[in-house]
Amino acid sequence: MLTLETIQVRSGEGGRLIVRIPYSPDYVAKIKTVAGRRWHAQERHWTVPRGGGTLGKLQDLFPGQLIDCDPALGAVRTQDNGKPSSSVLAPVLVDLRVALQARHYSKRTEQAYGHWVARFLHFYQGRQPAEMAEPEINAFLTHLAVKEKVSASTQNQALAALLFLYRQVIGRNVGDLGEVIRARKPERLPVVMTREEVKVVLGNLTGEKWLIAAILYGAGLRLMECLRLRVQDIDFSRNEILVRDGKGAKDRITMLPESVKASLQDHLKKAKAVHQRDVTDGWGRVLMPNALDRKYPNAPRDWWWQWVFPQEHRWINLQTKEQGRHHLDESLVQKAVREAVVMAGLTKRATCHTFRHSFATHLLENGSDIRTVQELLGHRDVKTTMIYTHVLHRGPAGVRSPLDGM
Repeated sequence: MLTLETIQVRSGEGGRLIVRIPYSPDYVAKIKTVAGRRWHAQERHWTVPRGGGTLGKLQDLFPGQLIDCDPALGAVRTQDNGKPSSSVLAPVLVDLRVALQARHYSKRTEQAYGHWVARFLHFYQGRQPAEMAEPEINAFLTHLAVKEKVSASTQNQALAALLFLYRQVIGRNVGDLGEVIRARKPERLPVVMTREEVKVVLGNLTGEKWLIAAILYGAGLRLMECLRLRVQDIDFSRNEILVRDGKGAKDRITMLPESVKASLQDHLKKAKAVHQRDVTDGWGRVLMPNALDRKYPNAPRDWWWQWVFPQEHRWINLQTKEQGRHHLDESLVQKAVREAVVMAGLTKRATCHTFRHSFATHLLENGSDIRTVQELLGHRDVKTTMIYTHVLHRGPAGVRSPLDGM
């Protein structure tokens, strides 16, 4: 199935443009045809000379692709009929990004919504969103389900993005969307590992990858929730982990497993030493949530705001020359867990998220109350938590027969 990816073009320093492209051998081969291009491994983007028709060259190299171009770079080509090209997405995407950031949506939601709004505009060949309404939204969502055969969750995400665009950016309420052909939601049960399987997989991991996986299973965290933990979110005295701004922008408290406390404390000692070296070098600032650094300018260097799992290398801003550390990239953990699962000889498709499924299932098997598990997982609706009762080996209702207890 063909998917459209957004190519991002931003103004760089030294008369160059920053270009971010989705990874594929074909895309890499194309951008290598641009004279004077450079690959920056640390920032994971390309730069190309500004001027000389570079924007037009990019459009020629990637026909039909979505090019999110910085408005400061000026207009790019339009179609022959005078309408904005499908590549002229910057004004709408910038307005969307500002609205999402003002409401403190996550970076991932920002990227996902931007993708679907860009897809929507490309589908209608550059028509202005204010010119369109319910019929166009209905047709686009139906196309996703019927022609592209996307999943129900993917279609719902596209719908959420368009509803946000119209309600929060354009300022117009969207009415009846009842004509949409809905993607069929499959009846799937979560993949769950047995306790022995969890033990074997964890045994194939070492260092901080083991520690992260142990917390995923021992506390029921999502991977990004774990990687976004700050030092102050760990309460060793109360054996608690504070999960800030989890899925649905909800905070919650879950357990800190006693069995990881010593390893986590050792890990934090090493991380603190690295942070102190960064501060000595003149850096040590961390990205703050909700622009708190404006209110507390010294807070970004405070140890308590640092990531629990920082990256090994500092990033460098090519424009400001500022350096800092982001949290560990999730792909590194995902790769380590995949390899550990293969080494364990598991035939089931176990991932980082499987640790969370196993956490919930094993708590219920041990007799924990469904409401308690709901709170630990951060589910808004107990119906979401109820899915784990179907994978308990106690019959279809997830309960034990009273006869078995005699």
